[in-house]
Amino acid sequence: MNTAARTGAALPEVLDWTALDAAARSAALARPRPLRDPALIDGVRAILADVRARGDEAVRDLTLRHDGCAPDPIEATGAEFDAAEAAVEADVRDAMQRAIARVEAFHRAQSPQPVALDTAPGVRCEQLIRPIDRVGLYAPAGSAPLPSTVWMLAVPARIAGCREIVLATPPRSDGTADPAILLAARLCGVRRVFKMGGAQAIAALAYGTKRVPRCAKLFGPGNAWVTQAKIDVAADPDGAAIDLPAGPSEVMVIADGDADPAFVAADLLAQAEHGADSQVVLASPDATLLDRVRQELARQLGTLPRAAIATAALAHARLLRVSDLDEAAGIAERYAPEHLILATREPRALLPRLGNAGTIFLGAWSPETLGDYCAGPNHVLPTLGWARACSGVGVDSFVRRVNVLDARADGIAAIGPDAATLARAERLEAHARAVDLRLAALARESAA
Repeated sequence: MNTAARTGAALPEVLDWTALDAAARSAALARPRPLRDPALIDGVRAILADVRARGDEAVRDLTLRHDGCAPDPIEATGAEFDAAEAAVEADVRDAMQRAIARVEAFHRAQSPQPVALDTAPGVRCEQLIRPIDRVGLYAPAGSAPLPSTVWMLAVPARIAGCREIVLATPPRSDGTADPAILLAARLCGVRRVFKMGGAQAIAALAYGTKRVPRCAKLFGPGNAWVTQAKIDVAADPDGAAIDLPAGPSEVMVIADGDADPAFVAADLLAQAEHGADSQVVLASPDATLLDRVRQELARQLGTLPRAAIATAALAHARLLRVSDLDEAAGIAERYAPEHLILATREPRALLPRLGNAGTIFLGAWSPETLGDYCAGPNHVLPTLGWARACSGVGVDSFVRRVNVLDARADGIAAIGPDAATLARAERLEAHARAVDLRLAALARESAA
């Protein structure tokens, strides 16, 4: 019995893209439908209302119900940080420090800059860069704790200059936080970590309690409950802004005949093991490569500790045979993946054609795993096709651009008539008169 059979995997069949009609092509690129269970939505909203009404008591009760513990205190202490640092192996700590340094170097280079210029004589326009005062970060810690999310969020927040960075992470069954997450927080300068997860954590961060400070904007991935809670608090004027639309993880690989099928299969499985609702897509003009990748998927799948999760994800995987790499690039632009890997002989040749992706990985030696952990760019990226319009998290996600207008008398004399004309074109007479009054005052001064 082969490894695919042992894991119960139904490997995706190769689809001939050129033979598909418009409807079949749309179906081939359809994502797994996001979970919009009415019961889940109602449950999330009940949790948000409960936390708003009862604060810390509600957070404690909900954490006991969903996580089986009631951490006391809910905020990690200095002793817990020390214990976590001692518990994490030295090689992991050292790798974290190197990853954080690379992520910091990349994000410092992308920091937005202030602007100041005269757009007309006497009209000075400026753009100020101001950090968001307090931000709330969420680091998942379920079946696979994600300490890497801590530095992907905390590093740009620190570079932006946010006054306070608050982190929430679900507690373990003994009421403690995952040691690697606590250590990552300490290495990034995050001093306030709350042991709470799920929708109750999002509610506490968005609305505040006696113990948990209210945050202006929330960041980080999570399960369906966390995602729905973020959507709801973002829609509430009394809630909090959120980072970006988030959904199940996804990767698309464009490969030619020179690609190593073992590498390609490994990249597909690396994304598939995130969750049963993850999606992986491979497009190649080489039929032999596609068949060999299928074989490699079967071989590698049987050796994965999270094989059951990856197997479920492969149910909506897609292997597409295309006419050439240009057609594959067109499919990528249409699909707009979170991660796009170019496993081709000359990957940079395709780059001018591509823009609808969270991160693009070039060549055989640039696996998506490097981006997840330690290369430098952020791994919090748009999914579900939002890469057509949204960027991943960066330093600019943690700042506000504040405009300043400084017009002198000669400035309003120069551009005020245009403003009045345009205001009247929009039938906003009061707008126009606010300029007219000033122009009239200048005329009187000039005549005096």
